[in-house]
Amino acid sequence: MAFSNKEASIVLGMVARGDKRHDIAAWYGENQARVAEVEQGQYGNLAAAPSVELPPRGAPGPKGRRLRGKVVKAIEALENKDAATALQILKDGLADFLKNET
Repeated sequence: MAFSNKEASIVLGMVARGDKRHDIAAWYGENQARVAEVEQGQYGNLAAAPSVELPPRGAPGPKGRRLRGKVVKAIEALENKDAATALQILKDGLADFLKNET
């Protein structure tokens, strides 16, 4: 898979932020060689994306598993006709997912 210019810009932003190369690659389902290609300029002279456009730090795996757990709880709340609780669980899960973890 090749990165789009936008994705390559985000990769550069994540590199500049100091993210681990394997975490960057994991966000895109790629290997670290693709990240190295971006760093080596194979996508041209792109500017790094600003920090507000970057995904949270860390591998998506643990974050995804925690978010999945929140979704399961939200579904249970919806099945019990408790939409307010389900909405709060989803909001909390998304906030946790978007935290910049080290």
